[in-house]
Amino acid sequence: MFQSFTEKSSPEQGPPRLAALRGAMQSAQLDGWLVPRADRFQGEYVAPGDERLAWLTGFTGSAGFAAITADQAGVFVDGRYRTQVRSQTDQSAFQPVDWPEVKLADWLRNALPDGGKVGFDPWLHTVKEMDDVARALEGSGIDCVPSENLIDHIWPDRPAPPNGAITDYPDDLAGKTSAEKRAALVEDLRKAGHRAAILTLPDSIAWLLNIRGADIPRNPVPHAFAILHDDARVELYVAHDKLDALPENCTSDGVSAHDEASFSAALTILLSPVRLDAASAPVAVVHALNEAGIKAERASDPCILPKACKTDAEIAATRTAHLRDGAAVCQTLAWLEAQAPGSVTEIDVVKRLEEARRATRKLLDISFDTIAGSGPNGALAHYRVSEASNRTLRDGDLLVLDGGGQYLDGTTDITRTLPIGTPGADERAAFTRVLQGMIAISRLRFPRGLAGRDIDAIARMPLWLADQDYAHGTGHGVGVYLCVHEGPQRISRASETPLEPGMILSNEPGYYREGHFGIRIENLLVVQPATPLPGSDPADSAARKLAFETLSFVPIDRRLIARDMLSRPEIDWLDAYHAACRDKIAPHLAGDAADWLTAATAPL
Repeated sequence: MFQSFTEKSSPEQGPPRLAALRGAMQSAQLDGWLVPRADRFQGEYVAPGDERLAWLTGFTGSAGFAAITADQAGVFVDGRYRTQVRSQTDQSAFQPVDWPEVKLADWLRNALPDGGKVGFDPWLHTVKEMDDVARALEGSGIDCVPSENLIDHIWPDRPAPPNGAITDYPDDLAGKTSAEKRAALVEDLRKAGHRAAILTLPDSIAWLLNIRGADIPRNPVPHAFAILHDDARVELYVAHDKLDALPENCTSDGVSAHDEASFSAALTILLSPVRLDAASAPVAVVHALNEAGIKAERASDPCILPKACKTDAEIAATRTAHLRDGAAVCQTLAWLEAQAPGSVTEIDVVKRLEEARRATRKLLDISFDTIAGSGPNGALAHYRVSEASNRTLRDGDLLVLDGGGQYLDGTTDITRTLPIGTPGADERAAFTRVLQGMIAISRLRFPRGLAGRDIDAIARMPLWLADQDYAHGTGHGVGVYLCVHEGPQRISRASETPLEPGMILSNEPGYYREGHFGIRIENLLVVQPATPLPGSDPADSAARKLAFETLSFVPIDRRLIARDMLSRPEIDWLDAYHAACRDKIAPHLAGDAADWLTAATAPL
């Protein structure tokens, strides 16, 4: 299996490791040390040797960081992880900190009232991040200073760096060749007067060169840096051991490959000005440019937006991937519904779903560790089942089942909440409110120029009317055989990027009652130009409107729906969606699964 169920957290190791870090801080004459979740590529998922936050604290979530002083150790997490961090850390040593409500600079001011030096690894923190911290610390007497990584010095059995193979990605699935992409990007570089752009995000590099990698589980990207020059040449920097086995897209047509160890030196001989994305580039990159007297102009990664706006070929391919994946999910749900309460566990469900995806013979990886949280485990938005936490599914439980696949033609991500036995009235009411928010986003038509922050509240309104909410964004961007979490597009209060045709996003409102149950319903959507409506006002042309096309087709469990809470348009949408599920997925199913689909998609 791709997924394992071993417990990755070691809270009991936290105190001695914290003591060792404080000893290293004292030797380095530092009053504080920052421990990010990120690696030097700023990825959400990191290689085992880059799991410094988990190694030190025990916390294994995909977002967060720690700040350590001589007498305090704060672990900063957002609303998705506040229950998890308490269960995975020794709170006699580490104190959970509610982030972003509590800012790092404010915490440091309280922890170091007399000022001091706080060390950080300049390869693991972005330019924008540390600039923001420095501004917020002005007048405090606290300085953040770059340093060698102290965690690496005290981690005796730190795993070696990954050495996954790099492969070409088919041009027909990408919709454009690498040369075509580079030619388009350098037009913008030239207009801006930039002689080169520094690329530090592996998914940007994979997209630009039409390559994929295998350095970290779940996300098929290579660990690499690159420099895009204004003549469309690309210099690619990868681990030395990979140089002898690179595919054609890395070594021809204006692309040259080099040892990653020479990347810093290559920065010092660039012609000014150089484009750099302060939100993703490591501080070490700016330091190298500054020391060489090279001017760095801050602007977004030039690959970010073109990568987010999928080509027609990418959209067509990902539609196919979602139908294949939807059939696998339906087979799993049909199996689950036939099991008596008390007869299967969370791990059983995860294994069954991965087996169904593997049976397609197209699965290359799962897109993230499958979430199968029943009862109170479902209230953990990013729960990962382990042998220690595994629960038997009991009568009255809700099961949050959230998973996805990595296929050559697309990346999938879908969540369904399922009743085990007979659901309670509170659960059905909350589920229906979540469904109403999910339907509202699915039906939405909106003017061009709106960002995710402008529509996020639409998904929450049914919950807000009941004084309920969820502590995560409504949707994240998704790649095509790339990262399951892709920027810059999001449906979130924090997202300022206007939505554009071709962007793929999740639509996943939820509700979580700590200690009791969780609910989430998720489909993937692609932004498309809206079709004109009969009788629409000519002054409000549909050419200026956008809408969402649904990509995911798996029935939503009707047993959890309080029908009398739904409006007629909501019922009509759900019946039409279920009819589409039946029409699109039925050809891929047979036997009991086909019978289940027919029953599950009956009109409400």
